[in-house]
Amino acid sequence: MEFIKHLDENGAAIAMEASDIHKSIAEHDFIVFGYPIYFSNIPKFVRDFILENKSCFRNKKIFIICTMGLFSGDGAGCSARIFNRCGANVIGGLHLKMPDCIGDEKILKKSLEDNRRIIKQANKKIHLSAQRFKEGRPTQDGLSAFRRVAGLFGQRLWFYGKTATYKNKPNINRQKCVGCGRCAELCPLSNIVIADGKAVAKGKCTMCYRCFSHCPEKALTILGHRVYEQCRFENYQ
Repeated sequence: MEFIKHLDENGAAIAMEASDIHKSIAEHDFIVFGYPIYFSNIPKFVRDFILENKSCFRNKKIFIICTMGLFSGDGAGCSARIFNRCGANVIGGLHLKMPDCIGDEKILKKSLEDNRRIIKQANKKIHLSAQRFKEGRPTQDGLSAFRRVAGLFGQRLWFYGKTATYKNKPNINRQKCVGCGRCAELCPLSNIVIADGKAVAKGKCTMCYRCFSHCPEKALTILGHRVYEQCRFENYQ
């Protein structure tokens, strides 16, 4: 949304409503499409979303924004190639380094000061990218052939299995879980339900870490086995 705010000073842009996505896309010729990068690849649920709605994207102009913890290579290019096959016109891309959401792996954790610095730098990059866009020179992060090679050999080739399918996770500690339903409410794939007063995962996890980061009892883990930090954007403000 920060990109949109800088780009559209008159406030004419609107967020798409998930409840009527076909209508939202159909009513606009220009779309800003954002998602996180996993292992230099596009998350499966994002790939599925584009392909399931491919007819809606034909002839649309699309600017892609990708967030990453450290490195993404051609993060924007991963969806750009799919969009192009759907008949869309990808006009630019922006890669943003953000605080890593993987809060159950200690090696990936940074200090609060470092994360605030990352947010500040990301906001500056957003502003500069929006300015370039208004000047008719949209940024092209992740869209070059060089970036494609970097993404492929940097991570994607070795970790493709991490994003090719959904996971059976998260891991839920039934002793800690109080059945509040927060995780079920936040899961974008409705992968978690409450049964017999406890959270239960159904085997379609996209590793977004929303459940992990908002569980009041710290009862969930995904890649690791211990909660080191529940990563929420408001913590870094």
